[in-house]
Amino acid sequence: MFVRTERLFLRPAWPEDLDDLVEVLGEEDIQRNVGVAPLPRTAKDVRAYLDRPRDPRLPHFFMYLRAPGGPQLVGGIGLGRYDEDVEVGYWIAARHRGRGFAGEALRALIGQARTLGHTRIVASHFADSPGTHQVLESAGFRDTGQVKSRYSASRAMEYAVRIYVADLERRASPRMDTSDSAMSESSAA
Repeated sequence: MFVRTERLFLRPAWPEDLDDLVEVLGEEDIQRNVGVAPLPRTAKDVRAYLDRPRDPRLPHFFMYLRAPGGPQLVGGIGLGRYDEDVEVGYWIAARHRGRGFAGEALRALIGQARTLGHTRIVASHFADSPGTHQVLESAGFRDTGQVKSRYSASRAMEYAVRIYVADLERRASPRMDTSDSAMSESSAA
């Protein structure tokens, strides 16, 4: 499965991406702010992570900036299960933060989730992750007001997270429509 947005190409990783992934996934703040399980750091672990079977209704993409000098790894985004919920998780490489890529990718993933038949997606962010709430809200998530304690393997402790939800049965907002229809294309791989 592939998704194209105005500036990004969301796709599975390819073998030639391995070195870039190992470099970026080694960034300490990415590891620190990832949810329950840490991302792989070594080439062997990244390869195993990429090779594991995935549920086709829970896609995971790497974000690549479509740039004149060739594609640049921006981050990762995907859906997964947490308890009974379908949850979105994402990360952005430090050098690409603050440029709107997370919101752009989230809006595209919401469109993809609708296409896959999901009616609700949850998201959470660690209380000490500044700006994440703005990204989630700009992509159509609403703050539920819930704060839960969640184990973080990378922090090796329980930590407070705020819970957000996107109701995909509601009519999309104009902000979401531009990404979902005009900028997003998907096809099965």
